[in-house]
Amino acid sequence: MWGGCWCTWFHTAHAEKDHSAEGNRALKERLVHEGKAHAALVFDGDVAVAWCEYGTSEELPNIYHRKEYEAELDRLPDYRITCFFVDRRYRRKGIAAVALRGALDLIAQAGGGVVEAYPHEGKKISASFLYNGTRTLFEDAGFHYDRPKGKNHTVMSTTVPAAS
Repeated sequence: MWGGCWCTWFHTAHAEKDHSAEGNRALKERLVHEGKAHAALVFDGDVAVAWCEYGTSEELPNIYHRKEYEAELDRLPDYRITCFFVDRRYRRKGIAAVALRGALDLIAQAGGGVVEAYPHEGKKISASFLYNGTRTLFEDAGFHYDRPKGKNHTVMSTTVPAAS
């Protein structure tokens, strides 16, 4: 996993969060088993090659530029999309969009609601650092621009209806 993160940064602080790859992996596994961590996985055969992390605001309270974000906040979203990972061999092939659609489908199955994301916007950045996607990725998925957040990120949102 990129940098040993295992997509734990956006979760609240936990006693066992020791910032090592092994510790983050164990924490993430525990949170998944407890139903406190969610992601849409993309497989190539039996191998997960990408995922899109999503969860409630309570599950994923840590976002960059949080003070600025909260100063302009009307209400917390029902869900946040915080992180993507795409194996380098699968980048620039639309796999992040597949993972995003999967996350939105899972949110719909869970009852839907307002979903926020915080994609990158502005100067070009290496694909390996696009852990939160691009504005275009989210616009293509039906999100609308709400406001800037920090120097190179935005707040975007959409409402996902409950699956019938």
